[in-house]
Amino acid sequence: MEKGIYTLVLRLGADRDLEVGSLGQVHFKAGYYAYTGSARGPGGLKRIERHLSVMEGTNSTQRWHIDRLLPHSTLVKVVTTKTEEDFECPIARKIGERLLFVKNFGCTDCRCPSHLHFSQDREEILEAVRSAHAQISRSDGGASSEIGQEEEEE
Repeated sequence: MEKGIYTLVLRLGADRDLEVGSLGQVHFKAGYYAYTGSARGPGGLKRIERHLSVMEGTNSTQRWHIDRLLPHSTLVKVVTTKTEEDFECPIARKIGERLLFVKNFGCTDCRCPSHLHFSQDREEILEAVRSAHAQISRSDGGASSEIGQEEEEE
């Protein structure tokens, strides 16, 4: 099974207040979100399929912070970097250099400020995510790839 790091780029169509585990009530503005996670365990990049099933409502398990946001979001893009290395935090930090973030989201097992980043601009968030994955994959001698359609903003 292929392993790596992924970033889900999501669109939230309306403001939402959601209960997010230990974070309590969190206000999410309408716009675009980038969630960075690791798929280096036994299932590898199949973890992305699990996230999509939560988004589609075919899996109601609420295991991670992102599971609270997924059912209210639509998928814009998935960017992956295939690697055995632990680049989840470096990629999240690179994205965070360019975008706002939701404090403490998705990072209970590390010291990052967040693994969920926000922009109201679709192209800005896609560029930040692509750039972060490209920088890290170049340093590892690998390549990043994308899943999802190129669509115009609604």
